[in-house]
Amino acid sequence: MPLYMDIHEIAGGVSVDDVAKAHEADLHTQGDHGVHYLRYWVDEGAGRIFCLVDAPSADAANTVHREAHGLVADSIFEVTEGE
Repeated sequence: MPLYMDIHEIAGGVSVDDVAKAHEADLHTQGDHGVHYLRYWVDEGAGRIFCLVDAPSADAANTVHREAHGLVADSIFEVTEGE
């Protein structure tokens, strides 16, 4: 399955606690779409969130975000994991 990194840009910043709640919502929704959210990183001050996800497509990954909490990614890239 392809691996994707998505980026969310939240004007005014974002808290790690809020992102953790959104990630939990993703985990509860992902199975309906064959998606598996793996990890996320947060730059609180800049309002940037980065999510790593196994998904059949970028659209499937964004559908999980949309249904779980409404915060779809601003950008999403197919990536290859290095060692």
